[in-house]
Amino acid sequence: MRTIAVIARKGGSGKTTVAAHLAVAAQLAGRVTVVADADPQQSASEVLKPRSAIGPQVIATTGRELIGLQMDAGAAGNDLLVIDTAAGLEESLSHAIVVADLSLLVVRPTFLDIAAAFQTVQVIRRLRRPAIIVLNQAPATRDGVEPPAVKRTLEALKLMRVPVAPAILRSRAVYQTAVETGRSAQELQPDSAAARELAELWAFVEHFVFGASAARRA
Repeated sequence: MRTIAVIARKGGSGKTTVAAHLAVAAQLAGRVTVVADADPQQSASEVLKPRSAIGPQVIATTGRELIGLQMDAGAAGNDLLVIDTAAGLEESLSHAIVVADLSLLVVRPTFLDIAAAFQTVQVIRRLRRPAIIVLNQAPATRDGVEPPAVKRTLEALKLMRVPVAPAILRSRAVYQTAVETGRSAQELQPDSAAARELAELWAFVEHFVFGASAARRA
């Protein structure tokens, strides 16, 4: 079993939305997935509650309980554990980063998000764990040209020396509409730009954490 931690020190980054959509993307791709909801607000539990019969399964937990939950999920035959962490709580973030095969640092193209991401990257470096930055809620391109805010953010993220996922998640209403109904954008609007973004992001993450086995499945 592989483990992904979705992290963000800054609240409002869309961390839970990204975690829920990736977990559903994995489930749709045939990976038996369980979500560890380590956020005291338990937003992931609320979002995924309508899917209890079809998965992914969601379990409320805490940072300190993650290792035990990880062992139990692996023993139960799951393929993937997705951890939704608590924003702003460094101890909880650290527990998730340590147990994860890959951490996804969710960042919006704003000054405060970038500043918070710099702090989180220091924690990742200290723990010597792999991570990728996911740019979320970015304005859409116009005629194939990135908006200035996105360009500035990408330049700032280069300074962190952490890889940035090639798939950028744009600011699209369907992401919120989908989670309100317990579905993902891929299910609600399978031919949409949002569905393509998610598919691209999941393919990138799957290849990173599952390696050659992901390529064979593809």
